[in-house]
Amino acid sequence: MEQRRFGNLGEVSVLTLGGGGTGQVWGPTSREEAVATVKSAVELGITFLDAAPTYGDGKAEDVIGKAFGGRLPDGVWVSTKCRLGNPPSGEVLDRLRASLSDSLARMKLERVDFFFLHNMIVADEDHARYDGTPRTLFVDSVIPAFEKLKDEGLIGAWGITGIGVPDAILETIEGSPPPQAIQVITNLLDSPGALKRFEGPAKPREIAAAAHRRGVGVMGIRAVQAGALTSEFDRQLPDDHPDMADYRRAAAFRDLSRELGESSAALAHRYALSMDGIATVVLGVKNRAELQECVEAEAKGRLPPEVMARIDGTVVRG
Repeated sequence: MEQRRFGNLGEVSVLTLGGGGTGQVWGPTSREEAVATVKSAVELGITFLDAAPTYGDGKAEDVIGKAFGGRLPDGVWVSTKCRLGNPPSGEVLDRLRASLSDSLARMKLERVDFFFLHNMIVADEDHARYDGTPRTLFVDSVIPAFEKLKDEGLIGAWGITGIGVPDAILETIEGSPPPQAIQVITNLLDSPGALKRFEGPAKPREIAAAAHRRGVGVMGIRAVQAGALTSEFDRQLPDDHPDMADYRRAAAFRDLSRELGESSAALAHRYALSMDGIATVVLGVKNRAELQECVEAEAKGRLPPEVMARIDGTVVRG
């Protein structure tokens, strides 16, 4: 599997196994199949496992603990996250530490390679308007807390989930110190779908480009936009759900995928892997069959520019 530079932190496989699928966020699977999927991912060359306590109320982290019993294979990175919100500044470190401690216990680990703030960072004046962590709290309390956890050897690096008001994310990327990793929407629609909880355009390509220039490791997420870029949803959604709107918007893309002889999911993953500045694409697969499809898609390599252009011509973004 191809390896790419991940910011200033070394190289990583171009595919990352996310915990959304194995944590049953994207439809049901058995614990046994989830464990087998995690093990198979590593055997197939994936070197990054991305989890969070919110993925199935800890199921994704439990699966990692069960799969490896606290002894990760050499060269495999693991991450987890915390939704912090807007607590009093004096509580930030304790809340982060408590969340991390629970995650480590579920994964049977003593440390993680990456710890992400898993909610929006917002301008101070927007904290009552948007649910998230105000920029001043992030700079004055969250960053020092992350750095302390690094000094204690509990985390190797810290990052942010770059889904939110773009100006606040870009300001954070340009800050000092910048995050060492960021998760960014990476799909042909440029759509966060139901994760968009703010007004205005999401600007994911601008965010990814800024992070790449700053030496921040970029993780592409939502390559198939929560199922909207697959042939059909594997869960029931109401017609007015944002992800269903994206599914309808991608009808011409599905037609093109059939013309090209690829599944919509495989082509969407290849598109994400071919986007500029993306070090690794996080998979939301929940079983070995879905994993194998993504691995086979990656093995075909980047899409030619002319195919990227044809895909771009199938959708209207924004």
